Amino acid sequence: MEDKELEKGTPGEDQEEAKKTQAGMLGTENEEETAKTEAPDDEKEEDQEKGAADETREKEEAEAPDGENGKKDAKKKGFFNKKKDPKDTQIEELIDRLKRTMAEFDNFRKRTEKEKASMYEIGARDIIEKMLPVVDNFERGLASVPEEAKGTPFADGMEKIYKQLMKTLDDLGVKPIEAVGKPFDPDFHNAVMHIEDENLGENIVAAELQKGYLYRDSVVRHSMVQVAN
Repeated sequence: MEDKELEKGTPGEDQEEAKKTQAGMLGTENEEETAKTEAPDDEKEEDQEKGAADETREKEEAEAPDGENGKKDAKKKGFFNKKKDPKDTQIEELIDRLKRTMAEFDNFRKRTEKEKASMYEIGARDIIEKMLPVVDNFERGLASVPEEAKGTPFADGMEKIYKQLMKTLDDLGVKPIEAVGKPFDPDFHNAVMHIEDENLGENIVAAELQKGYLYRDSVVRHSMVQVAN
C-alpha cells in the first residue's frame, strides 16, 4: 500500500504539476499569437520603407534632370544621332547621282524618239506634196480620154496604174478631203470662187477645182473649191 501511494504522489504535487503544464501551454499559445500579430506589422513597415525609398528616388530624378536621367537621355540621343560612316555617305551620293543620270537618259531617249518621229513625218509630208501633182496629172489624163478610147488596153492600163498609186498612198495614211456638198470649212478648204445657186444652201461647196489631201489627220494640201451663196 505504501508503495502505491508513493507512486501516485501527493495531491498537492499533482496539482502543482498540472498548473505548470497549463502555464507552459498558455505561454506557447501566447507566443504564437504574438508572432502572428507582430508579423504583419513588420511587413507593413517594410512596404512603407520601400514606398518611401521609391518616392525619394522619383523626387531626386525630378529635381536633378541633369543627373543620371540626363546622362541616359544623352546616351539615347547619341545612339540615334550616331555619326554616319563616310563610306555610307559616299554610297548614298553615288546612288542619287546614278538615279539622276538614268532619269536624264530616259528623258533624252523620249525626246530623241519624238524628234525622229517628227522628222519622219516632215520628210513624208514633203515627199507626198511632191507626188500630188503627179496624181493630179493622172486624173486629168484619165478625164481627157475620149469615149471611143475607153476600154482599150492603153486606157485600162492607165486606170490600173492610177488605182495602184492611190492604194499605196492610202496605205501610207494619205486620204483625199471630201469637199463637194459639204459645208465650207477653212481648216480643210480654200475658197477661190463664189457662185449663187438656189439649189444649194449657204456656204456649201459647189465644186472642187483641185483635190486636197490629209496625211495622218493633218492637212497636206487644202482643197481648192467653189462656194455657193
